Amino acid sequence: QVQPVQSGEALVQPGGSLRLSCAASEFPMPYNAIGWSRQVPGKQREPVACISKSDGSTYYAGSVKGRFTISRDNAKNIVYLQMNSLNPEDTAIYHCSSYYSDYDPLRGDYDYWGQGTQVTVSS
Repeated sequence: QVQPVQSGEALVQPGGSLRLSCAASEFPMPYNAIGWSRQVPGKQREPVACISKSDGSTYYAGSVKGRFTISRDNAKNIVYLQMNSLNPEDTAIYHCSSYYSDYDPLRGDYDYWGQGTQVTVSS
């Protein structure tokens, strides 16, 4: 098994957009949904968004709902997070994450891998 590799840095102005991508295969444990979590230094890591493995249902944190869209290319087994209307509060390190709850994935256990992508939103 190979952990997903996440790296890089993105600089975006407020109101701008960015798309992240992540491989949805070869996670170390079975999962119910795949998506992203993020963390700001000094703050708790928080779930951001995920998409169900079984039926494609999507889930979003309240802080990003309406601005972020998660999708999946099943043929390539890649998930995408389209982030629009970015604001400074979105500045964080984003990691591809696997979620295990079948009921409410963003409120359940999850894992993340790699060094992540530093997303900085500034003017």
